Amino acid sequence: MLYLQSIVIVRPGTTGDEYGNEQEDWGDGATRIPVSGVNVQPAGGSTEDTDDKQVTVTGWRLYTPRGMDIDLRETDRIEAWGTTMQVIGKVARWPAPGGGVHHVEADLREVA
Repeated sequence: MLYLQSIVIVRPGTTGDEYGNEQEDWGDGATRIPVSGVNVQPAGGSTEDTDDKQVTVTGWRLYTPRGMDIDLRETDRIEAWGTTMQVIGKVARWPAPGGGVHHVEADLREVA
């Protein structure tokens, strides 16, 4: 019952700026990878910054079921429920006894 959610992994493409420098392209150049059967839960609570503008930062944690590895990188973003979250830090791929991946965990952050 826990692994019923669907997400989209968004991986940036690259584009050149007017000076020839590469920069991330999160628009039309981004790759979108749909993934089903995962679990995303609140983690770490929320914080608010009201000094300059109203900003709420919410922590989330992504889990895959046993035996499921997903192509997720620390430079990716996750879309779910009409919101976009950033992958924070390294993606944890827990080893399974006998080899392979037992499951994947990743910290996410939503800034709204």
